[in-house]
Formats: sequence, structure tokens, C-alpha cells
Amino acid sequence: MANDNTVAMLRARMIAASPNLGTADNQNKWWLLGTSGCHLCDIAEQLLAQFQAVQPIRYQHVDIADCDEALMMEFATMIPVILTPSKRLNYPFSVLDLQRLLIVS
Repeated sequence: MANDNTVAMLRARMIAASPNLGTADNQNKWWLLGTSGCHLCDIAEQLLAQFQAVQPIRYQHVDIADCDEALMMEFATMIPVILTPSKRLNYPFSVLDLQRLLIVS
């Protein structure tokens, strides 16, 4: 997992590229970075849905195709990625890994 400063800088870059991510509603949400047609992203979304059944987290799906080219290329081979307000989790991950994000967030 990446440290708090790295994640804060990454989230700031993403907000600069997609200002709708900077709304007050999105500030505390987890972001699932992915894109359409990505089967691993579909699996990550299913894991988040399972996790939401026991933990009331809120997340925003962020399509990297909507980001600027630099961000899109940075994540093209890494997705799916989860960004909490302070942590980053690269795939592969499990529901247990998602639970750990709550502990360290």
C-alpha cells in the first residue's frame, strides 16, 4: 500500500484531470480505478459489493479512459486500483484486504 502523501498527491492529480472527483461528496469516498471491458475491474467491483454487504463504505468508479493521457497510461497496466482518501491498494486483493484498508485508513 502506498503512503498517505503519495495517495493525496495522486488524488489531487486525478481531481485536476477530472474536476467532478473534487466534489465534497467524493472527498471521503473510495475510488475504484478501472475501465469498461476490464474483467479484473468487474471482479474488483464484485468484491466491493460483497464488502459493502458488511461495511457501509461508499465508492466511486473512476474510468481511467476519462483521465488525461498521462494518468491513463500510468494506470493502464495496473487496474483495478482502489484509492481511499489515504491508502492505495493494487489488484489482486480480497475482501479481507478491503477490511484492512478500514483499519489503516
